[in-house]
Amino acid sequence: MRKEFLEIGKIVGTHGVRGELRVEPWCDAPSFLTKRKTLYWDAAGTRPVRVRSARAHKTLVLLSLEGVDTVETADTLRGKILYVARGDIHLPEGRFFIQDLIGLSVFDADSGRRYGTLSDVFATGANDVYEIRDEAGKTYLFPAVADMLVRTDLDAGRMEIRPIRGIFDDED
Repeated sequence: MRKEFLEIGKIVGTHGVRGELRVEPWCDAPSFLTKRKTLYWDAAGTRPVRVRSARAHKTLVLLSLEGVDTVETADTLRGKILYVARGDIHLPEGRFFIQDLIGLSVFDADSGRRYGTLSDVFATGANDVYEIRDEAGKTYLFPAVADMLVRTDLDAGRMEIRPIRGIFDDED
């Protein structure tokens, strides 16, 4: 089941004396987080907070939130996770939230062989790398490139791939 509210970043500190927060964004780019008008303090979405201002600063985002007006108040929020409503985000076709990919069963698109479960996603710059864990606990690293990703069906909990030789076997 897909979460209605997704983790978007973690408050890692303060900036200045007026309650601005330094946030480590958990999205493709800090600029993605700067476009949000409302964030949430909890995964249930029961505690919304309005974003007064947001700007990218190196790899972080500097956020000013309603109700956080002093450095003392901001400092008490260090370590808190911020959430965004799934409905507020529109992904392009073929793009997925990492949180939705983790846990998918991974199959060979041609043979139907089950390779395991997608257990992690690493951003490497050129392309993401999927960590796939088999039933025995062995992990494989799979480059997430369009030529090898055949189909992703979140509703069925299934991903179909066409790997190159050597990823899941010891062939040359």
